[in-house]
Formats: sequence, C-alpha cells, structure tokens
Amino acid sequence: MSKLTIIATAAMGIESIVADEVRRLGYECTVDNGKVTFEADELAVCRANLWLRTADRVKLKIGEFKATTFEELFEQTKALPWADYLPVHAEFPVIGKSVKSQLFSVSDCQAIVKKAIVESLKQHYRVSWFEETGPLYRIEVALHKDIATLTIDTSGAGLHKRGYRVAQGEAPLKETLAAALIQLTNWTPDRPFVDPFCGSGTIPIEAALIGQNIAPGFNRDFVSEQWDWIGQRKWELAREEAEDVANYDQPLDISGFDIDHRMVEIAKENALEAGLGDLITFKQMQVKDFTTKKQYGVIVGNPPYGERLGERKEVEKMYEDMGETFSALHTWSIYILTAHKEFEKYYGKLATKRRKLFNGFIETQYYQYWGPRPPKKEQ
Repeated sequence: MSKLTIIATAAMGIESIVADEVRRLGYECTVDNGKVTFEADELAVCRANLWLRTADRVKLKIGEFKATTFEELFEQTKALPWADYLPVHAEFPVIGKSVKSQLFSVSDCQAIVKKAIVESLKQHYRVSWFEETGPLYRIEVALHKDIATLTIDTSGAGLHKRGYRVAQGEAPLKETLAAALIQLTNWTPDRPFVDPFCGSGTIPIEAALIGQNIAPGFNRDFVSEQWDWIGQRKWELAREEAEDVANYDQPLDISGFDIDHRMVEIAKENALEAGLGDLITFKQMQVKDFTTKKQYGVIVGNPPYGERLGERKEVEKMYEDMGETFSALHTWSIYILTAHKEFEKYYGKLATKRRKLFNGFIETQYYQYWGPRPPKKEQ
C-alpha cells in the first residue's frame, strides 16, 4: 500500500501546531477541527507516531461516506477493503461516537460495523469464524452530521504517554499540551528556560526533548509495530532516523521549580526515566523567590487556577507576587496558562497576546508576554 490516508488527531486549539509538525516531517496536510489529515506511505505511520509531539493519536482512514440508515452503514462498511489491513487472525474491536446524526445509537452502529467487517473478511479469507488471537486493530466508527468515518488506530496508548512518567501530581498537564505550550513560545535551545510551577516536571522534560531534537515516542511501543503489512524494517528505519537526527550534544539551560518538595523529587525521577536527568535543574522554590542575572530567557508556567473554594484568594496573591517578581526580568519572555479570568488584573500587566486552549476539559487562556529579541551573535 503506497498511499494511505493518515489522520493525526488533536486537542481543540492546537490543530495548527500539529499541522506544522506534520509539514516538518515532509507531508502536505489539511486541517479540520480536531484533526490533521495527510496522504503518505507506511513509513509515515512510524514517523508520525515517533515524532508528533502535540497530536493525540495517529489513525488510518479506511473510508468515509454518508449513512442515514443502518443498511447504508452496513453495505458501505462491507464494501471497504478490510482485508488489505486486517490479517485473518486480527483482533478488531469496534468503538464509536455519534454527533448530530440520524444514527445516534452508538452501540448499534458499533455492532453493525463489526458485522459488516466480519462479512467482508469472510468473503476474502473463505472462513466462517475469526478467532481474533492476533495483533490489535482498534476500529472506530465516527458519525458527524450523518457522515461516517471509519478509522484504525495505529498508536495504541495515546501519544501523550511518552513512557517517562514514573509518578505524577493531582492534576498533571498532558505531555502533548506541554509540548504545544513550548512550541507557542519564542524559545530556542541556546536560551535559558524556566518553569516556576513544574509539578511532576512535564514542561521542562518536554523542553529538553525539543531542545535536543529527541523524538517524543522514542522510548515507547506502538500497537502498529505488530502489523505485518507495515513490517519491522519500516519501524527500524524510522527509529534509526530519530537516533541520527537527535542532538545529544546540544547544551541546555532548563530549570523547574515547585513549592512542594515531593513534586520536585517526582520531577527528578521522571527526568531520569526520560534520560534527561543531568540536563534539567529541579529545585524547591516559591515563585516570589525567583531571581536571575541571566538575559533573554523564557518562562513557561501552568500555575494553580484557584478553582476550588478557599484557594482563590491564595492563588490571586500568588499571581500578584508573580507579576512583581517577573517585572524585573526586562529581557525575558513569559508565558502563563490559567483558567482564571482575571489573571492580567492580579498579574498587573496586559498580555501581548492571548490564546484559548483546553487543559483537558478546562477552558484556559495562554497569556503571552513577549520580551525583546536577543541580539544576533556575531559569526
């Protein structure tokens, strides 16, 4: 199969960042709500899974059609070339969702799609029963405004699961969102980088991976590694490429601070697990105690939002402290993610730019305070 239609799914608000990553891999793409679609070969499945820092999953689009009756859904699903993807012993559970569609019963849609695929495979393999003891091919039927899209998930666990998180705090930031926050800044690996609310270390770890051009999926497995039609050699090629382009000699100045010493210890453990333990400095510190003589650094923070009763006043005082502390950093750029609607009031300064992002189901704003550009270094 030389031409596959590949979908990289994305959280709301960061589709354009995923699209930029896809283009950097060398693939032209189109952007829709929640997804980026491109056409490529089998190797692209491996490369996309290894490299996409901000996508949720990489899926194969098998077909798309209008279906307003169960008969239409069955017949058009059955007509798709399932045997091109599913071997005779494949395990193929079907999940589903339906939004603004006449076929609104998800369980019925799942059952009909499953039956249609079985009928299609029966005709091809000339068998009447499928044991489903082989590799996993998780199929999804997604109905939106009566258009059914059928996909197979190539990732397995979501792409945010990089494999380095040994432990975490109460409300950890997803690795994919952390990577997006960094890519929305003007940071380059030769500048200082600070996360003053580092929690379990996700933002500094993602910054180090970006800084040394390390593929975020390098230390984990993907469900499609078991698929014969992609083959081990393609995965080996993709991993060899990732190894070749990693810049392990790139010096980095990355720090993470947190008020809770237990979180600092967890962050150190996670950084060690990621193989970045000696590249990131973690320290227990309150934001108001932060001082530095370094110039042209970048701060990225995901502070508490003060959503619980009783915490709000404390959080607002912390935003005030933050504003006072950071006002001395004349050459620094500062980026803060919070759901607090009056952040700028307590921080004491209007942002250069704001961007709406979703942290899970919480609507947040990414407040961006742009500092001056560093002077160009003489060649």
